[in-house]
Amino acid sequence: MKLSFHGGVRGVTGSCFLIETSKSKVLIDCGMFQGERMCDGCAQEPFGFSAQEIDAVVVTHTHYDHIGRLPRLCREGFEGPIYLTPPTKSLGKLVLEDALHVMIDNAHRTGDLVLYEEQDVVQAVSQMNGVNYHTQFDIVPGIPVMLHNAGHILGSAYATVTVPGNETKTGENITLCFSGDLGNSGNPILPDLEPIEKADIIVTESTYGNRLHEPIETRKSKLVRFASSILNHGGTLLVPAFSIERTQELLYALDELVDEHLIPSVPIYLDSPLAIKATQVYRDFKHHLEFERDILASEDRDFFSFPRLKETLSVDASKMINEDPGAKIIIAGSGMMTGGRIVHHLRRYLQDAKNGVLIIGYQAEGTLGRKIFNGAETVQIFRDDVHVKARVEAIGSFSAHADRRALTKWLQPTQGAAKKVFLVHGDKEIKQEFKTHLEGALESEILIPEFQQVVEF
Repeated sequence: MKLSFHGGVRGVTGSCFLIETSKSKVLIDCGMFQGERMCDGCAQEPFGFSAQEIDAVVVTHTHYDHIGRLPRLCREGFEGPIYLTPPTKSLGKLVLEDALHVMIDNAHRTGDLVLYEEQDVVQAVSQMNGVNYHTQFDIVPGIPVMLHNAGHILGSAYATVTVPGNETKTGENITLCFSGDLGNSGNPILPDLEPIEKADIIVTESTYGNRLHEPIETRKSKLVRFASSILNHGGTLLVPAFSIERTQELLYALDELVDEHLIPSVPIYLDSPLAIKATQVYRDFKHHLEFERDILASEDRDFFSFPRLKETLSVDASKMINEDPGAKIIIAGSGMMTGGRIVHHLRRYLQDAKNGVLIIGYQAEGTLGRKIFNGAETVQIFRDDVHVKARVEAIGSFSAHADRRALTKWLQPTQGAAKKVFLVHGDKEIKQEFKTHLEGALESEILIPEFQQVVEF
């Protein structure tokens, strides 16, 4: 058996791992590499394997850096099944359709490439097969897989894959566990991350492997303080938010603040067609959610809507936001500010000191979001230089990723230590810090794989 790393090892995007046996080739995730723009740099690189030879794919969750290259995989000849949870299937269709529209828009504006076409998205969705948590299935004959709740976003999973002894060097079965992305404990709308029972090999994300999140209890007070400081002075508060999970958590939090009259009564624009559609999927799969308060106590008896919330599906409706001169909140994607409607709002509002930008998600290296987060005085948006005068603040407790403490705990299976742990999906320095920490905390061998490295077991 061979395991190779075709993404998620040169940063926090592009997750893609290949398991090869004598009879099959299986992918875990097939995500897009994300940089300052959606289709720059390594997003255009070849896969490093033949798409036609892949027998099946397991998808851990629906974020673009885990599913974004599925249409391209199909375009290059992949015809096998794609296994994922039912909510991930519903959300995945929305994400891939939205990404194509953003790519086309970027191509018109900046000349960026469009990596696949609508028919490729349709094909990828047609190959998706929903599988419930804790339901064992053979991804190919003789290789069982099970999905477990990762507590990261609606439908997110980590996958355990068992390769039989006749395919391993030792002659013994090997169980591999692929984390996908792991959730932040205490999430107010999702069940907590499930522990691993048994794993010989773990491939784990390490996004926040070098830090501890601020307590989730601080989220409410920080949100009230920063929002009020901007809105009370007539400013516009921009919230770049991932359309799936972060937006729904933010809406849930704002619903509570509005109910309790803790923030000024201003229009709140949800300016993201993907987020609007995804929120309906959250409603459809509410049996997968777990709320920390009685959501039916609100006057509207809805957990993601409230008075003064305005949803802007069309481009014309989005442009009309600019006709509102008063204090307001604008929630829009993309979360790393690499595309989507948030970029247009940033170009308009960043240059005014009375406005604010609230960062509630991870900003990968090379993205516009990371530059703004790091305090850049000027950024380039649609090839224009834009001065950053708006106040910028981050609330780490909104993170949907597990921190070092949670990751360390999860990496200790209940039935004994894993032999090897591979650190992926993290910046280089963070992975190295996390490796040093884990070497003192676990009995496992800790490894940091290279891009397209092949390991035999």
